[in-house]
Amino acid sequence: MKSYRIPQLASSYIEYDMIEQYTKLPKFPDARVHLLYIFLNIGSRKSIDHTELYAMVTSLIQMGLDTHETIDTEQGNQAEVRMRSRQLKVLAGDYYSSRFYQLLSDQGQIEVITQLSRAICDLNMMKMNLYSSIQARELTSEQYLEQKVQLNMQLFLSFSPMIENSLRDSWEKLLREFSLCETVMIELDHNEEGIPYISKECLLNTLHESVERVQRIRNSLKGDVLPLYIGQVLEPFQLSLNSSRAVVGEG
Repeated sequence: MKSYRIPQLASSYIEYDMIEQYTKLPKFPDARVHLLYIFLNIGSRKSIDHTELYAMVTSLIQMGLDTHETIDTEQGNQAEVRMRSRQLKVLAGDYYSSRFYQLLSDQGQIEVITQLSRAICDLNMMKMNLYSSIQARELTSEQYLEQKVQLNMQLFLSFSPMIENSLRDSWEKLLREFSLCETVMIELDHNEEGIPYISKECLLNTLHESVERVQRIRNSLKGDVLPLYIGQVLEPFQLSLNSSRAVVGEG
């Protein structure tokens, strides 16, 4: 398997001086993309010639969706910098989301375009339902987090039919856990920005439990290669937990 380089490949489509000057982009969905790349290479039902392409376009779609999530919807007059940031987020999100079509169509991957387009439609419907529930104050913090995780899994779940039957259960369990880990990290950032939906303590406990579940799944996998690669995806979250514990200890 080629070394994992999707963030570097995607950067040529994501990084632009104008965008970086006026706005802050969401985090790259590295764990989910890395996991997809691993399973397409090691656990696919048949040989796939476009694993890097599939992983990269999925990352671009997710970045587009996540960028739109950060758009300020406040009405009224805004400072020029804030207005420019809002405009660029709209344009950047549209651009990232649209490039997947061009990149896949150039390689004749029409079936994958259909597959991902269907996932985007389902995701947008789920997102509308989530927003309605938030506005109606119908969700507990646990329900909110679970629905956010489901949203963050949706694109990647569309590749499940490509995964070998014997590995599909592990793929979907690991996808859920890494989606949970990345969702927790996003919510921790929201805590730092002063707009928490879930307490920091609760989020760190959730992260700890998820990391432990990943370790158990990893230990159940056969062979040496797949557990090794899963360990590489898990490492940043273990480091984050260790760092958080060190801060608490110092406090």
